[in-house]
Amino acid sequence: GAPDWIIEIVSPSSKPRDYMTKLFKYRTAGVREYWIVDPAKEMVMVYRFEKETMEEYSFGEEVPAGLYDGFSIKVQ
Repeated sequence: GAPDWIIEIVSPSSKPRDYMTKLFKYRTAGVREYWIVDPAKEMVMVYRFEKETMEEYSFGEEVPAGLYDGFSIKVQ
């Protein structure tokens, strides 16, 4: 089966694939949560497919993992 949680670090050459192709593939495969970490934008996009939500976080913020109560990661 599909993993519950995937975190991708975006590079300039992989942006279209990470933001579009992989997003669609992971959603349809049953991944529950997908994070896109974009160092160039200093942003983290969090897609929670079960809740059909997307949230954006800036570097330096605590990013909560929706799958694990009380667990978060501070992205620098």
